[in-house]
Amino acid sequence: MPLTDALIRAAKPKAKPYKVADGMGLYLEVAPAGGKWWRLKYRYDGKEKRLSLGTYPETGLKAARHSRDEARRLLLAGTDPSEQRKAAKAQRVSEYANTFQSVAAEWLALKADSIAPVTHDKAKWMLETFAYPFIGAKPLADIQPPDVLKALRALEARGKLETVHRLKGRISEVFRFAIADSRATSDPTRDLRGAIKPKRPPKHHAALTDPKEVGALMTSIGGYTGAAETCAALKLAPLLFVRPGELRAAQWPQFELDSPEPSWRYFVTKTKADHIVPLSVQAVAILKDLHRLTGTRTSAAKDAPQYVFPSTRTRSRPMSENTVNAALRRLGYTKEQMTGHGFRAMARTMLAELGWKPDAIERQLAHKASGPLGAAYDRAQFLDERRKMMQAWADYLEALETGDTKVVPIRAA
Repeated sequence: MPLTDALIRAAKPKAKPYKVADGMGLYLEVAPAGGKWWRLKYRYDGKEKRLSLGTYPETGLKAARHSRDEARRLLLAGTDPSEQRKAAKAQRVSEYANTFQSVAAEWLALKADSIAPVTHDKAKWMLETFAYPFIGAKPLADIQPPDVLKALRALEARGKLETVHRLKGRISEVFRFAIADSRATSDPTRDLRGAIKPKRPPKHHAALTDPKEVGALMTSIGGYTGAAETCAALKLAPLLFVRPGELRAAQWPQFELDSPEPSWRYFVTKTKADHIVPLSVQAVAILKDLHRLTGTRTSAAKDAPQYVFPSTRTRSRPMSENTVNAALRRLGYTKEQMTGHGFRAMARTMLAELGWKPDAIERQLAHKASGPLGAAYDRAQFLDERRKMMQAWADYLEALETGDTKVVPIRAA
């Protein structure tokens, strides 16, 4: 006789487990402790097997019969319901092991050696701060375009349009990384085209280019009172005019201060090329003075970075990317007047006005040389001129600092 809810409730526990049949292999097993379990008895490949379908009352009679019918449909199709359940469970375990956060961590580890440390740190911070709270715990297979859009819209509402588009790009990179080894089948960011506001037109980095204003800036920098590392970075920024991230990530082994031709050699991740910065007498003096403070190894690890400008908190990391800009603000310069990156624009504009070759200036800025032989041509043709240019530039800035705005550095032949 088929079971009813009344019969199920009336089934009381006994000293030993017993069964109450419903039909087509479905029965209720009543345990001595009072628990009631739905079971399905079936045969597959000539063997009798059992499948658990839940407990009563959490799984009601109607739900148990539905599960029984689903299992019987699998049997008719030649599939063992028990093996199907195991496969489904394994797939769920695999999916939850491949959450966005876990795969993103793999992607970040892979990228650690191929992108600049500052870029890697920023990508990690961006994902942790803006993506993980929305999709970090979700399996990749469960993440849909609206899930990603929710994270992007939260940033968009704060007016962070540049960050919105960068975050979208990072999320896309994680998904493409997962697609490569079949842990994801599609990139949900592809369907978000037009769903978020476009980026604002790019702004040029603020920079001073008038000799009198630059002279006043150099005077202010010379009088800056703060941490020794910050003072040195602030003084070197106009002398070297490298990218701010390259300056703060500089390491002592990259410098040759006692060579007849002092220089700083490092790998530019943006252009994937080695770069040489000839050092003026003024730059060498600043660096040697700073070496007494930060040039002594403090870590026992041989491969520990020896940062020229270590963080005030730990020498295992470089100073903050905002240090130079913050110092400029303390000197009274707004972000519309001068930025750390603006020293590059300042040097580029003023050196061109002073008659130095555009190619030499561009190479010194570590802009990528065109053509397959560009880098070789750079080394052979412009290094000598760049050495002269960097010393002349340092002399010019020094003259402007003293108030002599008429001084023009001697041009290379």
